[in-house]
Amino acid sequence: MSFPPARAVGRGAAWYRGDCHVHSVHSDGELTPEELAVRARAAGLDFIATTEHNSVAAPGVWGQVAADDLLILLGEEVTTRTGHWLALGLGPGQVVDWNHQVRDGLVDECLDQVHRVGGLCVAAHPHAPYPSGDFMFPFHGFDVVEVWNGLWRSDRPWNADNEAALAEWGRSLAADLRTGSWRPAMGNSDAHLEGQLGTPHTVVFAEELSTAAVLAGIRAGRSWIAESAEVDVSFTARADGRVAGVGERLATRGGPVEVRAAVRGVPAGTVSFRTDRGKVHRAPLPGDGAGAVCWDTTAEESAFVRIEVRRPDGQAAALTNPIILD
Repeated sequence: MSFPPARAVGRGAAWYRGDCHVHSVHSDGELTPEELAVRARAAGLDFIATTEHNSVAAPGVWGQVAADDLLILLGEEVTTRTGHWLALGLGPGQVVDWNHQVRDGLVDECLDQVHRVGGLCVAAHPHAPYPSGDFMFPFHGFDVVEVWNGLWRSDRPWNADNEAALAEWGRSLAADLRTGSWRPAMGNSDAHLEGQLGTPHTVVFAEELSTAAVLAGIRAGRSWIAESAEVDVSFTARADGRVAGVGERLATRGGPVEVRAAVRGVPAGTVSFRTDRGKVHRAPLPGDGAGAVCWDTTAEESAFVRIEVRRPDGQAAALTNPIILD
């Protein structure tokens, strides 16, 4: 009986797509691990994380479906009475106790348990509309925040709960950047049913396709969120010949900054640029969904820049973490 390997065959240093909130029949999902692996490849994913409710990934269950081209991260969804969170990058057989809540102060011990093995702690679906779905823990100690989750219904990838989570995270960015404690955003499907896997997912820049490298990319904010593999985004900022991408810092030396977003797969959509001053620029995409939008700023005007790409009906198609301007 084996666990999946911590490294898969990738493309070297590259952007990798993955869904880090996935349930199988071993919690309350309807698909087997074998079926999820097939769906992951069909959805264009390079990695997934097994995050059963309050339980460890059983030996052999995921090891037998691992393949050279699909990385499987070990994790858990810790479902407490006062919010759910993801423990990503757990060791084989490791389980995090779920029997804690805001009032008892035990969450810090659990977070430390994950961090000691190099894992990530993710505040999951902070405004989910069901008992215990509201995330009541302070974000302090958590590494990442889910701002976009799929629905139980497979045909709608965006809802008001995601909008609230995104707005809350966006409002906190400027203050958290000032104190050096900002938390990257990520998106995962929370897949339980057929048709949900990968909608949405997180696109991560990693040095290789391994658990350690993917988690390092997520931790650093070198990531953006896509509705599906049909959507592609390139987002950069340039100042005096220096270039930075998502999650990176750009030394502007007080000069002008050109920010550029190139998007594919969002016909007649819109791109909006957002900073610590809120939404500062908005531009349409062409009917074929492929286009580039540029905007100029300075570090004095903008502490950071991030983008949101939306479809004509207002649903999100892509979101990025910020580029930080110094």
